[in-house]
Amino acid sequence: MYTEKVMDHFQNPRNVGEIEGASGVGTVGNAKCGDIMRMYLDIDENQVIQDVKFKTFGCGAAVATSSMATELVKGKTIYEALKVTNKAVMEALDGLPPVKVHCSLLAEEAIHAALWDYAEKHGIKIEGLEKPKSDIHEDEEEEEEY
Repeated sequence: MYTEKVMDHFQNPRNVGEIEGASGVGTVGNAKCGDIMRMYLDIDENQVIQDVKFKTFGCGAAVATSSMATELVKGKTIYEALKVTNKAVMEALDGLPPVKVHCSLLAEEAIHAALWDYAEKHGIKIEGLEKPKSDIHEDEEEEEEY
């Protein structure tokens, strides 16, 4: 069901924790499944992400996608980090089961939320960055229940 990479990032997550005085902090959640991700970014004067940490409350896939997302943005500029999509996270993990794709969306939104916080704190606009949703289901239609 899960790839070896998903299992590895779940059992041995990278970059877990908090960054005191982080340049940007983003928290997102999914009310339907209860997953919550918080991402911390330490960004230098050249707008390069020097360090990134996360705290996730959720399933194994949520932990794995958070871990992989931190690996993908560490050392990148804020604009490179902005281009990290849920698809990139899934590909880096060699895929996710269809019912867990929302976890990769959460990871993408957590990056965007932390970048948004950074931009707000520094009074800058990051081209292409839209105000993130706190719940990734805010704009989605309710799924039909049978």
